[in-house]
Amino acid sequence: MSTSIAANGLTSIIVSLVCVVLSWWALQNLKLDLFIRQPKGPQGKLLHLLLAIVLGRFVAAFVMDYWGYTQMLRYLF
Repeated sequence: MSTSIAANGLTSIIVSLVCVVLSWWALQNLKLDLFIRQPKGPQGKLLHLLLAIVLGRFVAAFVMDYWGYTQMLRYLF
């Protein structure tokens, strides 16, 4: 039982980090200079990082929920 919980925790951490990295990569194409004054400054970089974390968290939650739902399908039959 504890091994299963540990595996789920590790999987969640890895999925979350991968989704944040993918969000960071995808946001590189976003033109932040349309919204903020100095996108290359420290505040602009921090905003970029926070956007990547928030977007990555939502994507990771979706992926983990979807994975959980697919695991529940085995109880259907």
